[in-house]
Amino acid sequence: MTPAPRSPAVTVVGIGADGWPGLPGTAQDALRDAEVVIGGARQLELLPADCTAERVTWPSPLRPAVAGLLAAHRGRRLAVLASGDPMFYGIGRALAEETGPDALHVVPHASSVSYACARLGWPVEDTAVVTLVGRPAGQLSAALHDGRRLLVLSAGPDTPAEVAALLPDRGFGGTRMRLLEHLGAAGERCVDGHAGSWDEPPGDPLNVIALECRLDEGALRLSAAPGLPDEAYEHDGQLTKRHVRAATVAALAPAPGELLWDVGGGSGSLAIEWMRTHPSCRAVTVERDPVRAARIARNADRLGVPALRVVTGAAPDALAGLPVPAAVFIGGGLTAPGLLDACWDALPRGGRLVANTVTLESEALLAERYARHGGELVRLAVSHAVPVGGFTGWRQAMPVTQWSVTKAGDPT
Repeated sequence: MTPAPRSPAVTVVGIGADGWPGLPGTAQDALRDAEVVIGGARQLELLPADCTAERVTWPSPLRPAVAGLLAAHRGRRLAVLASGDPMFYGIGRALAEETGPDALHVVPHASSVSYACARLGWPVEDTAVVTLVGRPAGQLSAALHDGRRLLVLSAGPDTPAEVAALLPDRGFGGTRMRLLEHLGAAGERCVDGHAGSWDEPPGDPLNVIALECRLDEGALRLSAAPGLPDEAYEHDGQLTKRHVRAATVAALAPAPGELLWDVGGGSGSLAIEWMRTHPSCRAVTVERDPVRAARIARNADRLGVPALRVVTGAAPDALAGLPVPAAVFIGGGLTAPGLLDACWDALPRGGRLVANTVTLESEALLAERYARHGGELVRLAVSHAVPVGGFTGWRQAMPVTQWSVTKAGDPT
């Protein structure tokens, strides 16, 4: 006989700007029945007097406190208040990680995204969402494309001004920008304008920003695909050039959620374009030159992946303690003693390694590893048309030898 399911340990109730009257009866009953209710100060103030539970305000920072608060109230009827849909960039994720999903009973409210799309007449499935709650504004850059509709989840009243300042700097000053405040409440408000001329003072902290992206005339167009223009990067010449970069990212074969080690970061282009393939892709770039390491961080912020981790140090020593990668790219330093072995040993079964070189010495090393481990050894040659007097001819860049391999088992 299958045992009866246990009652959930925590009830999570989504509440909107419309407060208590906007909650369904099941949510109201759960809150009245609770012995303890945890939530933000603003959310707890929305509860009526007949909710007699002990009210506990989340501390800041919130995430590290979740486990301790759950443990402190174990055995009591516990409810948690969340803004809107708790499972959409909300506290529901942290609670599920701590208790397991079976211990939660989630009563969602309409999210701010649903409200915003309803007001704007935008199909939810066609609308991209970027959250800046607890994240730098630079993260928005990767989502900016001409003609795209975006909703930005604000961290507070100052976020609209931050977004309005960022857009012209990224070539999107003509973007239509609408500020939607207090969605779902009686005091709901919409402010309409353009990023380049935005002068609205800080308002309600509960706001969503709607963007209809427009690329300014003459601004650099950045594709969603790897192989961004070389001029998109700040660099000192240490840059994997555009066509080779596109081929290298393809060989690395990023998939959502995977981690890349970019060894010998240079300008950070490989790690940046790996992360731009999907919002959940992660990367660590290792660069021994502090000036270049700082430049990588600036490139990452400008191109929309400020979460790129930059490690300043020389490989292989700087690789110690890094999380296990799904793929490794080696763009420099192949002949450094122990580097290739350290990268190979760090890969799990099924992990990928790609290494590029332009020198004969490193090419010989890759040929030896190709003979030992297999994979694919290719030479990439790119030529550009250039003026030759009054005519046009080809100028060839230095050919790049690339070894790519998937680790099938333990090294031999």
